[in-house]
Amino acid sequence: MDKRYQVFVSSTYEDLQAERQEVMQALLELDCIPSGMELFPAADEDQWTLIKSIIDDCDYYIVIIAGRYGSTDSEGISYTEKEYSYALETGKPIIGFLHKDPEELTAKRTEKTEVKKEKLNEFRELAKKKMCQFWDSPADLGSKVSRSMMKLMKLHPGIGWVRADLLPSESMSQELLNLRKQIDDLNHELKDARTNAPEGTDSLSQGDDQYEAKFSVRRRKTDIDFNSVRAGGKVRITWNEIFYSISPLMINEATENSLSMEINKLIENKIGAKLRSRFSEELIDMFQINDEYFKTIIVQFRALGLITKSMKTRSVKDKAAHWTLTPYGDSVMTQLRAIKRNS
Repeated sequence: MDKRYQVFVSSTYEDLQAERQEVMQALLELDCIPSGMELFPAADEDQWTLIKSIIDDCDYYIVIIAGRYGSTDSEGISYTEKEYSYALETGKPIIGFLHKDPEELTAKRTEKTEVKKEKLNEFRELAKKKMCQFWDSPADLGSKVSRSMMKLMKLHPGIGWVRADLLPSESMSQELLNLRKQIDDLNHELKDARTNAPEGTDSLSQGDDQYEAKFSVRRRKTDIDFNSVRAGGKVRITWNEIFYSISPLMINEATENSLSMEINKLIENKIGAKLRSRFSEELIDMFQINDEYFKTIIVQFRALGLITKSMKTRSVKDKAAHWTLTPYGDSVMTQLRAIKRNS
């Protein structure tokens, strides 16, 4: 949306009319809105309140300092310096433009009294502590203002003003508020999905509940025994043990074949030593969970909201089923596998 930035221009007036004209022209060429209160001789508190309100409305503040300190308030502080101090206090982006050699200015453009000369020097030193540029002619000042403001607007984008007809209508604003509420609600639901089990899963077997699965193994007398036999067995495994084993494979996605192989390793680790001890004269290997029991495991974890089918695009030649963790499944995996700090 096209914005126009408002810039408060602070300076003395009578001695800097040509300079101010160059500054105003430079700001208008940048599509800025110049503002300034030099035409209002801030003589009372009501006028000072107005000046502050206009500075508040501006996006940027610039001050031009030459050879005059300017009219002062009851405390002897010039209104130009008061404006500068207020802009500092409110955190406005500020640039000071100081005359390069004020001693070269004509007498009518400089202060007559030593008191005001001293105050002017102090004001110049104060302005030098912030971003400032030095100029020696109206044209030079206009050029410096133009380049400095372009840089300032890039580094510190202001709020700015826009045309009223470019603002969203009341109905559009209400629609945006409704959309924002929907986004907040969805973010809340997503947060719940990451930390809470889906509704209705309390009645399902899970966690440390045991699942009895059937498996088969190969039994043979030697490595080159061609008369090996397949033998069956049962094993009890908790759902947490199974999920602990296979969940890291699904951080991205995993095929059913890779998940089945991981469960086979789990069964071998769980019961392999016992079988080998029982059949010490035989070689026991090739543990394999029965297909129906493997399918039940997949269905159970899907029903518990821990896994879901991957929706990634793959080659048409890839016909395998791929599974991935849900946000809740990722959270459960982290709780199961993350290493706890020793207390």
